[in-house]
Amino acid sequence: MLTRGLKLVKYAAVVATLALVVLVGVRVYFSQSGAPLEPWHTYVPTELDVDALDRADWAQYLAAEARLVADVRREVVQTLDEEERVPSNRYFSGSIVYPPSLSQDWNRSYELLPAGAPAGAVVLLHGLTDSPYSLRHVGRLYADAGYVVVAIRLPGHGTVPAGLTEVEWDDWMAATRLAVREARLRAADKPLHIVGFSNGGALALKYALDALDDPKLPGADRLVLISPMIGITQFARFAGLASLPAVLPAFAKAAWLSVLPEFNPFKYNSFPVNGAVQSHRLTRSLQQSLTRHAQAGTLGRLPPTLTFQSVMDFTVSTRAVITAFYDLLPANGSELVLFDINHNTKLGPLLRRTSLSAVERVLPPAPRRYRTAVVTNERIGSDEAAERSVAPGDTAEQVRPLGVAFPRDVYSLSHVALPFPPSDGLYGSDPDPNEDFGLQLGAVAIRGERGALIIGLDALVRMSSNPFFTEMVDRIRAGIAEPITPAGPAAAR
Repeated sequence: MLTRGLKLVKYAAVVATLALVVLVGVRVYFSQSGAPLEPWHTYVPTELDVDALDRADWAQYLAAEARLVADVRREVVQTLDEEERVPSNRYFSGSIVYPPSLSQDWNRSYELLPAGAPAGAVVLLHGLTDSPYSLRHVGRLYADAGYVVVAIRLPGHGTVPAGLTEVEWDDWMAATRLAVREARLRAADKPLHIVGFSNGGALALKYALDALDDPKLPGADRLVLISPMIGITQFARFAGLASLPAVLPAFAKAAWLSVLPEFNPFKYNSFPVNGAVQSHRLTRSLQQSLTRHAQAGTLGRLPPTLTFQSVMDFTVSTRAVITAFYDLLPANGSELVLFDINHNTKLGPLLRRTSLSAVERVLPPAPRRYRTAVVTNERIGSDEAAERSVAPGDTAEQVRPLGVAFPRDVYSLSHVALPFPPSDGLYGSDPDPNEDFGLQLGAVAIRGERGALIIGLDALVRMSSNPFFTEMVDRIRAGIAEPITPAGPAAAR
């Protein structure tokens, strides 16, 4: 019997080894196809490490960031070959999308300070491959309300895609702590909000949980999460295996999941394997913290959280936002806003059945301990949108017309669309003519033959702005105006 068991173990080991060899071989084959690596894929700027970030203040971080920008200019921008000096390359100084030549380089960390005494402070945390550009409209909302706005460029971002090949999620957390220290310094004893988009949403929530464990960390009074990365696909867990061939210089491209032209001035198009690996590690740690605090009965100490999420999200798990977070929360004043598909789209017959019932599949039956609001069609056959909300602990649904319609050519929002109004100069469907960022990616109507563009159509047909942005900011504004009561999170600390 023992001999048979050993044979089975040996057989399993042989099968596993063969599977790994096949995986590596397939990965090598596909990594050698497509575009070659460019200087922005191979030069890795030197960022501050965790210890340095935890010691640094805001001025020191900005100084380090300025050195990064100078290093990229010297090592990448000034070394381009002639064929790389094209109008669509954000690293070509003569390009229409060269960030330093635009009205503002939104790849840099920034602060907005009120003219008088601040009413509060907010920290903005952007998403993976992104930059502080992604939350600039939300930042302006807070600034108009008299808040100090601290928008940090997270390590590995805003420079070159290669910056994400060596970064670790602990670096992002350390940068988050630095930004919160600065916000608290600027507005002591005033309300503190943290707004996170996508990967930044995971960082915001993880920080709030860490602050429950560590009294030295300033606690937030409110969280706003936009398309938060509470959970991602299981592929990310094993993404590191895909980069194994990259240990050999000849197969360096295996360290990348995609190598694409870099035409977006404020977001990377190329994506390294390490980006997926670090996001998975962050979400795994976040879910472990949520589970631990839920079991200890301490999640009620979290600040009220307002979350906006599209039911159709190819990047993060909408279900995880609910099952791994909201369903664990006690009644603490939190709210979840879901953006449904457009049930009246002209593409209706082409939609999957699972898409048509997405809300029902992810949202548990009422009553729930948190408020829910679903932005959907007011009625069958109508483009007009309405909010269908249910109060905490209730089962009755309230319907409120929003006075805005679903665009007929839009079947759903997307992961990337939520923080951008239709007027956004880069991503908006109706861009502000007074803003010029070289391209208007959200206003392009794609018609033509395949093979003519420098990128695939997927990057251009994905919804990139939010037709319900006004509804979103109205909710955020209401949270800004809501007073922090003595029984709130800040006092409980």
